[in-house]
Amino acid sequence: MLANIVAGLVTAALLAVGGLAWQYRRRLGLLRAALHRSGRLRVSVAALLRIKDDDGYILMQHPFRPDAYGPPGGVFKYTSAARAALDAVGFVEHRPPGREATMSRDLRGFVPARLGLGFLRWFDSGADRESGPECLHRELREELAEAGHPELMALVENLRFQKVRAVVDGPRPTLGKEYRTIRSFEVYDIIADTPEALQLVQCLLTLGRDAGETAIILATAADIEEGRCERYLVSPQSAFLLGERRIHEDLPALR
Repeated sequence: MLANIVAGLVTAALLAVGGLAWQYRRRLGLLRAALHRSGRLRVSVAALLRIKDDDGYILMQHPFRPDAYGPPGGVFKYTSAARAALDAVGFVEHRPPGREATMSRDLRGFVPARLGLGFLRWFDSGADRESGPECLHRELREELAEAGHPELMALVENLRFQKVRAVVDGPRPTLGKEYRTIRSFEVYDIIADTPEALQLVQCLLTLGRDAGETAIILATAADIEEGRCERYLVSPQSAFLLGERRIHEDLPALR
């Protein structure tokens, strides 16, 4: 009888572990990090916009990395109501010197490794943070102004978006650091069902094809896989416009 009880307990434990592994099958690396219960994780969650025409994808110049180009979009922001939940998972913002104002309330920072899953669970709840469309509206307006095309900002106002995929990248080693990094991306398409949406997409594609335009380029899937479009570097997150697989390591940080 004792043997049957032990066998039952072992079976129940295996089923529980298997269920947990299945539930977090896309986040097994994060689950392993949580089990270590030491160290910290750098976390970042962002929305990316896929604007394409046949085999061409719109990429925009990074404002803090002029030699690198990536998809429109950026890091989600949280609201003041999220502070208690973020404190509960040990979230500490990371804002590089000189960017404190523009990166205020960005969901980019550090959490204890054991609480990484808790952070992503909070993010997945959608509570007290921007939605994907809200993030893209804000980021796209900012990026059009930075690219020197503020005349296109009005076309963003009523854009609607369709979610393509969500990708969790990592945890991955961080070059030259003792911590690992995990990033979560949501990829969206523009729903081009209004004159304004069609005009914006067409204007961006036209700019991307213009050899004299340096802030907005049109890269092919092969360029993204290569990590370079002519003389321009292509950021690693651009690969998530194509699918769920990262292709290149992070670009070295600027000093």
